[in-house]
Amino acid sequence: MAFRIMPFFRLVRAGFVMAREGVFGLVHLPDLPAGPRLGIRLARLLERPAVKDKSADRRLSDALNRLGPSYVKLGQFLATRADVVGKDAARELASLQDRLPAFDHEEARAAISDQLGRPVEEIFVEFGEAVAAASIAQVHPAIVRDKDGGERKVAVKVLRPGVSRRFHRDLESFYLVARLAEKFHAPSRRLRPVAVVDTLAQSVAMEMDFRLEAAALSEMAENTSEDSGFRVPQVDWLRTAKGVLTMEWIDGRKLSDLDGLTEDGLDLEALAASVIQNFLRHTLRDGFFHADMHQGNLFVQTDGTLVAVDFGIIGRLSKRERRFLAEILFGFITRNYKRVAEVHFEAGYVPGHQDVDMFAQAIRAIGEPIHGHDASEISMARLLTQLFEVTELFEMSTQTQLIMLQKTMVVVEGVARSLNPNLDMWRTAEPVVGGWIREHLGPAGKLRDVGDVLSALSRVANDMPLFADRIGRMSEELEKMTASGLKFDSETAEAIGKAEARHTRSGRVALWVIAASLAAIAAQMFF
Repeated sequence: MAFRIMPFFRLVRAGFVMAREGVFGLVHLPDLPAGPRLGIRLARLLERPAVKDKSADRRLSDALNRLGPSYVKLGQFLATRADVVGKDAARELASLQDRLPAFDHEEARAAISDQLGRPVEEIFVEFGEAVAAASIAQVHPAIVRDKDGGERKVAVKVLRPGVSRRFHRDLESFYLVARLAEKFHAPSRRLRPVAVVDTLAQSVAMEMDFRLEAAALSEMAENTSEDSGFRVPQVDWLRTAKGVLTMEWIDGRKLSDLDGLTEDGLDLEALAASVIQNFLRHTLRDGFFHADMHQGNLFVQTDGTLVAVDFGIIGRLSKRERRFLAEILFGFITRNYKRVAEVHFEAGYVPGHQDVDMFAQAIRAIGEPIHGHDASEISMARLLTQLFEVTELFEMSTQTQLIMLQKTMVVVEGVARSLNPNLDMWRTAEPVVGGWIREHLGPAGKLRDVGDVLSALSRVANDMPLFADRIGRMSEELEKMTASGLKFDSETAEAIGKAEARHTRSGRVALWVIAASLAAIAAQMFF
C-alpha cells in the first residue's frame, strides 16, 4: 500500500517546493477556470519574499534543481514538448542548466571498481577530480596505459550513485499526474500525457546505460568516418560498462568561448556553416543525429574540426521522415507551397479529409514573409515551429520524432547564429538539402526505390508459406470458438476476480490518500 501512497506525498512535497520558489506565480490567472485559479492563489501564499525579484527561468531552475535530478531531466524533456506545456513554458524550461554539485570522489572510485570489477589503481594510471557534473553523471580526467606501454588521457563518465532508483521513484509520481490528467481533463487526452511520461522513462533509461551511449558514439563515428571537419571521441570499450563510459579526452575550445575561438584565429563564419551542414547531413543522409547539440557539447580543435560529445540523447528519422523533411525545406526554398502541402498528406501527417489547397494556402502564409528579407531575419527553426503550429489547425496528430527534430534544429540554429549573426540559413542548407533531393528524388533515386520495392516483394514471396500456415491455424481456432464459445481457463478467471477486487480497494485507498494529501498541504500552509 505504501507503494501507492508515497507518489501522492512526493507530489505534495514537489508542489510545496514549487510554491516556495514562486513557480505558480508564472501562471497567467485570467486564463484559468475559477477552481484552479483559487488553488494557485492559495499556493502563492507560500512564496518566499525573495522570489519576487527572480526571473521566470531562475524560478523554474531553482525549484527543479531543489527537487533533484529527476525533475531537472523532466524540465529539460518538457522543453522539447511545446505542444504539451506551451511555447512560453518551453522557452523557460529550455534555459534550465543541467549543472549540479559533483558527488564525492571516493564514491566515484567505488562505483568504477564495482562496475569494472577491478580497483581503480589497476584500471587507470591516474584518476582526477570531477571537472563537470550533471543530473545523471559526472566526468573525470584520467590517464590509461596501453599494452605497448604508451599513456594517453581519457575522459571517464560515472553514473551518479542511486540516481536510477531516484528516477524510478519519481516516475511513479509523474505517471500519477499523467493518469489523473487523462482521466479528469478531456482536452489533455489528445496530447497523450501518459505516452509523454512513457517516452521520458524510455529516454532516461537509455541515457543511464552508458553502453548505449558508447554504441551511439560508435555508430556516429562510422557514419562520419569519411566526413572532413567533424568527428566524435573514440570509445575505450575495455573500460566501459553500464555505469561507466571511458572515451578519448578532447583538447579543444567549446563553441561558447567566442573570444577564445577568435584568439585562435578560427573562421567563425565557416564554423557556423559547418554546424548547420553537419547536422543536416547526419539527419538526411544517416537518419541519426545528436539531439543535444548545444555549445557545451561541441568542441573545436585547432585545425577547425568540430567534435561532438555527450550522446546520451540521440534522434532517429526513417527514410520516409527524411524525405518529408527534405521536401518541405526544399519546397520553401523554391516557393513550391503546393508540393509542401502534398508531402504532408502523402506522409499521413494530415488526415485525408482535409483540403490540400487550403493547407497549401496556410503554408504560403508562412513561406511568403521570408522572401525579400535579409537572411539574418529569417529563421529556419522558427519556420518549422510555425509550420507545426499550423498543422494543428488541420488535425495533424503529435509526431514525437518531428518535435525532437524541431527542438534540435532550434538549438543548432541558435549555435550557428551565435557564431555568425548574419548567417544565411537557406543558402547554407541548400548544398546538403538540394544534394539529398537530387540524389534520392532524381532518376537514380527512383531506380533505387524500384529496386527496394522488388526486394520487398521477393521477401513477401519467400514468406508466403509461413503466412498460409498461420492463416490456416487461425481459421481452425476461429471454428472451434464459433462451435463451443469463448472459454476462460481457471487461472484466467481467478486473475480477473483478483483484478476486480484490487480495483475496488484502490478506489477506497485513493479517497483516503487524497484526504491525507490535502491535510498535508493545509499543515504546510498554516503551521
